[in-house]
Amino acid sequence: MNSESPTGGAGRRIAIVVARFNEQVTNMMLQGCRQTLLDAGLVEQDIEICYAPGAWELPLACQMLASSGRFHAVIAIGAVIRGETAHFEFISAECAAGLQRVALDTGIPVAFGVLTAENGEQALQRADPARKNKGREVALAALDMIALSVEIAGGNG
Repeated sequence: MNSESPTGGAGRRIAIVVARFNEQVTNMMLQGCRQTLLDAGLVEQDIEICYAPGAWELPLACQMLASSGRFHAVIAIGAVIRGETAHFEFISAECAAGLQRVALDTGIPVAFGVLTAENGEQALQRADPARKNKGREVALAALDMIALSVEIAGGNG
């Protein structure tokens, strides 16, 4: 993945779906993601931010956006933190499978920015733009997939 300053975003439209559950974590990821897209040349009008209740709802929200034909990529941002029950495994696995299905069914890149953390501190560390900045990583993945799509299409993107 591109670790340098991001480029290649000018003229692209990207939707970001942010889960409200674990909002402190997802807001930090959104901050890092959004700034990376702006640094890559996107303008505010080319970034559409939508909110879903939680990680479970991300696949459907992403499917609606990807199917709209208005976006070059969709980014899913969420956080699932392990608890005392099997809920963590069900939500994280089904969210991942659902997001992959959206990408495969629509042909629109869906970048997976759903943290699966053992505890709240780990999630905060990974989300924080001043530390691990996973929001930046998911934005770079979306930009890389857009570039790949254009390359495969013969430069007609």
